[in-house]
Order: sequence, then structure tokens, then C-alpha cells
Amino acid sequence: MMANPLFDSLWGIHSGKNTPFLRLTNQEVISHGKFLEVSTQVANALVQYGLVAGDRIAIQVTKSPEALALFAACVQAGIVFVPLNTAYTVEELAYFIEDSGARLIVCDEANEFELAKLAKTLGSRVVTLNADGSGTLLDVARTLPAISMTIERSPDDLAALLYTSGTTGRSKGAMLTHNNLLSNAKTLAREWRFTKTDVLLHALPIFHLHGLFVAINVMLISGGSIVFLPKFDLEQIIDELPNVSSIMGVPTFYTRLLHDERLTRDLTKHIRLFVSGSAPLLLETFVNFEVRTGHRILERYGMTETNMNTSNPYDGERRAGTVGLPLPGVEVKITKPNSNTTITTGEIGQIEVRGPNVFKGYWQMPEKTAAEFRDDGFFITGDLGRIDEDGYVHIIGRSRDLIISGGYNIYPKEIECVLDSQPSVMESAVIGVPDVDLGETVVGLIVPKKGKTPNIEEIKSALAKTLAKFKHPRKIRIIDELPRNAMGKVQKNILRNTYKESFLNSEKI
Repeated sequence: MMANPLFDSLWGIHSGKNTPFLRLTNQEVISHGKFLEVSTQVANALVQYGLVAGDRIAIQVTKSPEALALFAACVQAGIVFVPLNTAYTVEELAYFIEDSGARLIVCDEANEFELAKLAKTLGSRVVTLNADGSGTLLDVARTLPAISMTIERSPDDLAALLYTSGTTGRSKGAMLTHNNLLSNAKTLAREWRFTKTDVLLHALPIFHLHGLFVAINVMLISGGSIVFLPKFDLEQIIDELPNVSSIMGVPTFYTRLLHDERLTRDLTKHIRLFVSGSAPLLLETFVNFEVRTGHRILERYGMTETNMNTSNPYDGERRAGTVGLPLPGVEVKITKPNSNTTITTGEIGQIEVRGPNVFKGYWQMPEKTAAEFRDDGFFITGDLGRIDEDGYVHIIGRSRDLIISGGYNIYPKEIECVLDSQPSVMESAVIGVPDVDLGETVVGLIVPKKGKTPNIEEIKSALAKTLAKFKHPRKIRIIDELPRNAMGKVQKNILRNTYKESFLNSEKI
């Protein structure tokens, strides 16, 4: 058994190699070997801060090579990586930091003062890492030798804690092991035919599964290189398309490319693979992209708790409107809600999965973990779907009211709590409606208190102070009442059906 399976497989094999790993927007190229030197120095710094294997480290920093090196350092030192969305406010961060028991917080120096106050109350410590690589973390790391001190880990040890959530209740920390991440990276690299000759265009964030554990790990395991962009910038993407062999993106990437007349077959002729995930890809986008470029986008299906479960085939039919076939080693079945009864081909039910990709459970939530797993190891995803006669998986909807906008998960209850707290609001409901660009967009519906007229601008201001921008409703409408069933539960399906057409037609809602 390897001393540290994830680190040895992803980075250990590249030790000392001068082959390109990252190419930055300023054309600087960082080799695999140089990257490993930096990550090893950072790992030594973490040990110097007093962290030991199994400790958690909460990270909210801008995407940069050094931020990526921090992930490698955590794996090398056996420290559990807890990445947090860069848009979260301090108020939102407090729960994740406290719940994870993070002993160290890494943030941009602009947020150091506020987070230091929080850290003091939680018995934690704050260090800084800025987008340009400066900050107290690297100040310490650069004084230390790049001598490997890889800590022994087993395949079942935790590598990362990624927070997810339902529409109600507390956010949940999904415990991902070394083997969860490594097995999925090996499978995807093989299934998608990645080799050391590949160059990936990377414009995703690195604080979630897609941008980090899928895109980066696949390239590391295959030995390829990455054009490492800070974010999705249409001009940069267009400029780089002739220089890469593959792209992993969210549907929004492809809708925005389609809006640019420079997207042609000639521009994309060097690319062998476009992958889409994190949100449903509209049939319209799939068809239009193939017409414009000759490429059929490969759509796959995964989630925070399971990594990737299914994928349309690299060789074979990439079927529009489906997320493909179960990956090798992953079992997918459809069951009747509230039972363990497998239903027949073509019928809609809840999606359950089992395999080495599936997480260990929810952090400090044994009852929730037990409720989401069958006795035979199948995980109940909460998604509704069906499997057709050819084995392709179709995602029909979600049993929860999760909204996915631009690849980000948005939970209505969190927004509703802010809306309901406004002095003029009696109650609210937040829904997602279809959006050609983002997949879904957020709409807030509020019922005013008797005799009150809510001030929409004041409500927007309250949202801005409390929630990350991507969670803000695109539209807020005042309505007389919310539809309810006989048990008094708000019927969001009626609200979605009522407002989706008017939104798609760009009517004022």
C-alpha cells in the first residue's frame, strides 16, 4: 500500500519533472516539478503552524497557482481540505468554520480583520494568501526547504470536507476520502481518453468538486498540462481555444460562446473534447453547439457526495438530454420513493448510486448519514430520474427545491429566511425558473404584511449584506398569497409553472 495514495498518485509521479503543468495568463509556465516544490514548502508551513494529520483547514481564497498548491500541500500533510466559496460573506463562513472545527483559516488579506475576530471566538488562527501569491502563508513557506515530508494516509482517510446543503436544515459536510477522489480521477482520465499530450482550458473555480477534484485531478493523473485562467472571460477563452485540446465547463460557458460569432468549426478544430456538468445542459445548447462547431458536448452527472456517477461515452452516442451511462465501477439504480424497491426500465423514481466514488458520510451527522444510505451501501441522491432501454440515465428533476444557476447550488430556504425577516414581508417563496444562459435563475415572491408596501430596493440591500451575489433573486415580485395544499404546505410546483413562461418570454414579473 502506498504511504499516501492520493498524493503519490497525483503529485509523487511528477516529482522533479520539468514538463509543463500550468500556463498562466501572463504566459508564465509552471512545471510539475516547480509546482511540487512550492506545495511541499506550503506543507511544511502547515506543519510549522501546528497542524497534524486529520486537522481541518478552511480556505476562502482567490484562484491562483498558490491556492492550488495549498490543496496539494494539505494532501501531502494529511490535512483535511475545506474549500469555501469566495463569494460567501463572513456571516455565512462562520457556520462552516465552526462546524468543521478548522484549526487554520486561509483567506485574502482584505478579509483578514473580520475573519480574525471570528477565529478568536472559535479558537482558530488566520493566515493570508492573495491572488498574486503574496500573504503570510507564503511568507512563511518560502523560508522553508522543499523537502518532502509526506504523511502516511490510508485510502479511507479523509482528504476533503465539502459542504453541501438541502433546502432546509443545516449545511452538511460531505466527507471525501483519498480513495473517493483517486478512483474517480483514474476512471475519468481513462474514460475520457486523457493523456500527457492533452492541454485543458481551465476557467472554473477551484473551491468545488468540478473545478478541483474533476478537472485538476484528471490532468494530474494523466500528466497533461493546463491553461489556468482566473475565471471565465469570453475574450480569453476565444484566444485560447486554438491552443488547447479539451475544455471542462458549465452550461453557461457554452451558451456564452454561442453568442459570439467567432465560435466556428475552424476555431475549435484542434479540440477533441468539450465536457459539461454542474447543471443541466439544455437541448437547444447541445444542438446549436454541434451545428456551429461540429462537436457534440459530452454531458456527465455527479454531485458533491459522489464525485462523478455517469458520463456520455467518449466513443459512441452522446445522447442529448441524458447524462450518459454509469461509469465503470459505479452502480446506478432507480427506486420507488420511500422504499428500496428497484423499478423497471423507463419508469421515473429516485436515483441511488454505489461505488468507490461515493463519500464516507456527513461530518458529525451520523443520523443524517444513516438516513441517506441503504444497508447495502447505496446512496440516495435526492434526484429523480429514469434509465432508458439503452442504459442512458435521464435526470428528470430534484426531489428537493435546489436551484442550480450558472453551476452554483442555491438553496431557497436560505434566501427566504432573509426575505421573511424584512419588516414589511409576511412570507416569501423562492423558486428557480429556466434561463437560457444560466440554466436557472432565482425569483423571489413575497407576500406583504397587511397595510405594508415592501420597498424592493431596501430588500435587495438587505440581501446584499447577508448573502453572496449569486444567490440574489434576479426578480422580486409582490403577490397576494402563496398557493398551499390541504396540509398548508406551499406548492412551489404551481409557482414554477405560473412564472416560468413569463420569465422565458422576458415579460415583467
